Formats: sequence, structure tokens, C-alpha cells
Amino acid sequence: MKLPELKIGEKVATVPIVQGGMAIRLSTARLAASVANEGGVGLIAASGLPFDELRKEIRLARKLSNGKGMIGINAMVAAREFKGLITTAAQEKVDLIVAGAGFSRDMFSVGKEYGVPIVPIVSYAKLAKIAERLGASAIVVEGTEAGGHLGTQRSIKDILPEILSVVKIPVIAAGGAITGSDVADLLHMGASGVQMGSRFAASEESNGAPQLKEFYLKMTKDDVIQIDSPVGFKGRAVLSPFSKAALEGHPPKPLTCDSCLKHCSRSFCIIKALTRAQQGDLETGLVFTGANMWKIKEILPVHEIFRRLKEELSKSY
Repeated sequence: MKLPELKIGEKVATVPIVQGGMAIRLSTARLAASVANEGGVGLIAASGLPFDELRKEIRLARKLSNGKGMIGINAMVAAREFKGLITTAAQEKVDLIVAGAGFSRDMFSVGKEYGVPIVPIVSYAKLAKIAERLGASAIVVEGTEAGGHLGTQRSIKDILPEILSVVKIPVIAAGGAITGSDVADLLHMGASGVQMGSRFAASEESNGAPQLKEFYLKMTKDDVIQIDSPVGFKGRAVLSPFSKAALEGHPPKPLTCDSCLKHCSRSFCIIKALTRAQQGDLETGLVFTGANMWKIKEILPVHEIFRRLKEELSKSY
């Protein structure tokens, strides 16, 4: 059976797969372009990037892409520079802006001003309805199985039907999908597309250090934990010396503060902790993960990931 296409605004992805925007500098131009070249939606993680660097990443992704899929950004609403990041991306005419870790009305005015589709990440029906009313082109519905910052402790399979019943815009399901059969299950439930983070974090094109990717492959189900993020949300992470300290309530406090977040508990610096992990420091770095990343046993190129996903989908969808 032919896969459904995912339409967001005026753009169409021929494969209804959205690559999660994973910060800091894990999802950059190379990964986003590779996903778009397979017909999916590739996202550059904008949080933590200076505006000039974000512009360069967007332009590089365009240069590397073949025009088949979509290229957008993901940004944390909790970031102090959120409006500047999404305005920069909108000026560069990205295909979509995905925003999570909070909710902001600013993003809809920016989207309207520049003609860029806005796709909020939500975890409950009331906010989905508000997003649609404010002009969202689609929404990402994220369940507790997702990696990074969590807006809920409920499963995507519990939340998805509720949200599908109250909105008419495309709904992209996120949380826990690793295989083509996982994707098929969510599409069968009525999702227009599926967002996958962990599978693409563990790809050759992901911008993580080799040590980080090796760390992914060694983790077990018991290593998946939740910590309190200074952003104000729970965060799903891999058990490591740093996350263990955070779990126990005594993570190393920052010596200096860059005021990168609108509101921060200052229990630790999440931007620096994520950056250290991305660079391969697994002692003092924070490694975010989806609930099912432990099932991944190979680092694969994006083309092979898509080949396997489509093969599995053809048997399940």
C-alpha cells in the first residue's frame, strides 16, 4: 500500500516521517538535509545556536538537499532567544518551524508575517485546539515515550485519539517510534505523520561525537530515567554520572550563567550539559533519550534507516 503523504502548509513530504530536532547541535544541516532527501521532514535544532550560526546551518541544509522533502527548525519556547531564533529561520524561508518546551503566541505572528508554517508540540487536547485556532499548520503530539523535555506522563497512544477528535489540521505523533511497525501503528491510529528522534540521533549523519553514539548502543532499558530539568519540565535521559547526580538532587551547579532561558531553576546549566554530551563528554554531559533508544543496536546512514522503515511499513501498513 502506498504511504500517505504529509502536507504542512504548501509543502509535501512524500514519506510521513519527521526527524526530531535534537539539541544542542545534534540535529544540524547534514542530518536535516539527509532526511529531506529521502522525502521526509528534516529539522535543525535551533536552541543554543547564535543567529548567524543558525543562518549558516539553514543555508547549508538547502545546499545539501535535493528539494524532495522539507527542511525546518525546532526551537525551545523556554529559550530566552526563542523569538529571535524563529524570526531568523523565518527570514531564511524554512519550510516549517516546530516549537516545544512551552507554548508561545509570538510564534504565530512570526509565522504569519513571513508566511512560514508553525507547528507547536503539544501534549493535551486543550492546547491542540488553541494552537489550531491561533493558526498552526499542524501539531506534533508528544507522549511520555519521547526524549528530552516531556509535557506529559501519558502514552502517545492514549493522547493521540483525544487530540485527533478535536482538531482538523495534520497531527504528527511523537514518542517511542523506532521501527517501521511502530510508525505504522501510529498511522493506523490516524496520525498524519510520525516524528522520530532516537533513531536519527543514532545515525551516521547525526552530529554527535563517536563516543556519544557508542554510548547509545551500550545502554539498556534500565538506563532510561527522568530528571528534573532547570527548564521546568521532566527530562528523559540516559543514566550517566551527570544524570545520576541530577536524579539525586545534587548536579554540579554552573560557575557562570549565560541567562539562556526565560525561566531557570539554575540547578544546573542544561545548555552546557547537553553540549558536553554532544561533544563526547559522558561524565559531565547530559544525554537525552527516547524511551526506546535502548532497542537500537546499529548506527546507520539515514538512507538505510529510511530503506528499512519503508520495507517494514510495506509489511505493516
